[in-house]
Amino acid sequence: MVRAKSWIFDLDNTLHDATPHIFPHINRAMTAYLQTHLGLDENAAGELRRHYWTRYGATLIGLMRHHGTDPQHFLRETHRFENLERMVIREPLLRQVLARLPGRKFVFSNAPVHYSHAVLNALGVADLFSGVFSIEHTRYRPKPDCYGFLRLARSHHLRPRRCIMVEDTLDNLRTAKRLGMRTVWVTRPGRVPGFVDVAIRDVGKLPRALARLQ
Repeated sequence: MVRAKSWIFDLDNTLHDATPHIFPHINRAMTAYLQTHLGLDENAAGELRRHYWTRYGATLIGLMRHHGTDPQHFLRETHRFENLERMVIREPLLRQVLARLPGRKFVFSNAPVHYSHAVLNALGVADLFSGVFSIEHTRYRPKPDCYGFLRLARSHHLRPRRCIMVEDTLDNLRTAKRLGMRTVWVTRPGRVPGFVDVAIRDVGKLPRALARLQ
């Protein structure tokens, strides 16, 4: 049995596949937002968005620092979905897999809270989580900044050494490992760095990895 008391899951490309439909929608919405609010053409808006992503890890941070953008307005306008349920790609056994895992479960995402709850509801697993910790809760300091990890731990009385982080992004797992968490990388087969304890193709494989996470 896994000794960890709590599981911390990333959301996009961890609990569901956001690449085919959701990420392209968000990228288009962010580019359109920069066009509208900064008076840029499509190419310039796309370049600036990618520049801020590369430099700060999130387009929002660059907009806040250099343009005084209201983060709540940006997140609300760029994460609007009329047909979210049609866009979410579900792991068929996700609910059964999560229900089998011992301990409390949390979502820790750089996405906004309204979107995170909407995706969990679309996946039919919202009731299995003890909390959702989003970009708003980190005071807009996204992963891999350790600030959000520490706020999550304090808010929910978690001991990092009793947590398992499940995530598709290596930089975020590196931070989790530095704080003492066990780490699970959701990825395609390939080279696995030393700070990753277990690598799996999708969360459906998580129950088989329990023994390696003790």
